[in-house]
Amino acid sequence: MANLLIDIGNTALKASWADGMTLGRTSRYQGENIMDYILSLISEAKPETLVLSSIRTLSQKDISVLQQNCGRLIYIDESVAGKYGIPTFLSPDRIASLVASRYLFKGRGCTVFDFGAMLTVDFLDKDGNYEGGNISLGCRTRFKSLNRYSRNLPLLEKQDHISEKGYDIDSSIYSGVISGIVFELQGYLAQNPENIIVFTGGDAIYFAKRMKNSIFVVCNLVLMGLALMAVEYDKKD
Repeated sequence: MANLLIDIGNTALKASWADGMTLGRTSRYQGENIMDYILSLISEAKPETLVLSSIRTLSQKDISVLQQNCGRLIYIDESVAGKYGIPTFLSPDRIASLVASRYLFKGRGCTVFDFGAMLTVDFLDKDGNYEGGNISLGCRTRFKSLNRYSRNLPLLEKQDHISEKGYDIDSSIYSGVISGIVFELQGYLAQNPENIIVFTGGDAIYFAKRMKNSIFVVCNLVLMGLALMAVEYDKKD
């Protein structure tokens, strides 16, 4: 039997079947009936291990249902973080990203950026020890905030061609948001210039194209961390 990996984020669910560390086709779901969708995946084949990372809190009833429909359930929580020596205050997706980064770049320090509704950055030293991290607003959230908390600013979406300076309202917003994030990234990278730079999340490729640094874009970094947990979790006891 294969393992089923599920990452429930702020705006969408991503899922993938995996054979060891090899991911299969990734699916995406943005509806409200999350449990129904997960059960529809399980109905295809009972997973040997179901690894679940969720920003949203699941009820004990939902967890029990999942346990009954798989060989083993690994639900990413504080106890899982503790097994991997990762601070328990981190969200499940960040825990999984760090587990994957340690595996992919063993022996190297890492600066890991996740571009989603929030922009998070986490630092690992060359021995895989956590050195701290930060949270700020993601790209789309910045655009939405300018529109929501002002009287006259329009709601815009990111676009490919951005001027360095704005010459009207729209170009000023584009430049302010996109250039602001780029400057933010450059500041973080200057703190640890020797680190491997890892970008993940929905806007990872978009911002990687705007950086002059050598960057590893790993779009399924969270799912890779979940796959690794499925393989080695019992060895952490």
